[in-house]
Amino acid sequence: MDIRTIIKVIEYLGAETEFDSEKNTLKIRVNGIKNGEMPYELVKTMRASVYVMGPLLARLGEADVSLPGGCAIGERPVDIHLAGFESMGVQIELEHGNIKARSKKLNPANFTMRQISVGATANLMMGSVLTPGKTVLENCALEPDIVDLGLFLNKMGAKISGLGTERIVIEGVKKLTPVTRISY
Repeated sequence: MDIRTIIKVIEYLGAETEFDSEKNTLKIRVNGIKNGEMPYELVKTMRASVYVMGPLLARLGEADVSLPGGCAIGERPVDIHLAGFESMGVQIELEHGNIKARSKKLNPANFTMRQISVGATANLMMGSVLTPGKTVLENCALEPDIVDLGLFLNKMGAKISGLGTERIVIEGVKKLTPVTRISY
């Protein structure tokens, strides 16, 4: 269900998608992002609603997302995501269950997560790849999906080292390039 929802999310943002269920492939074309606002009705069932914050902040300097919903395995706060983005110069406001994040320019940061968080590790990596300078994330998640995300971003031109360790270093790049096939 989350995959269907995230497809709707990226389409709402302005991407074109094509999912081939027989080949189990998803093609995404992003020619531009319309806005940085995610309507509650679209993301209310999805735990990963905050995952769009990093990419939106990196590309637009703003993101409006609702606090996550749809989590059947208990409370999973987003304070680590928010603290990480604040360390990068993002202004965060919480209003009526929504996160409003704004930054004229993301700054590189040295940020240590108070506890290991897969979501915060992923979100901060995505937010840092287009940020000029060196961002160092400490106490990072070690899960294979974090390593896969980093390898995917590197394939697109990012400069991420330390994948699979508790210390990830991101050297910001000016742009990412499209990837047509992923194999590591």
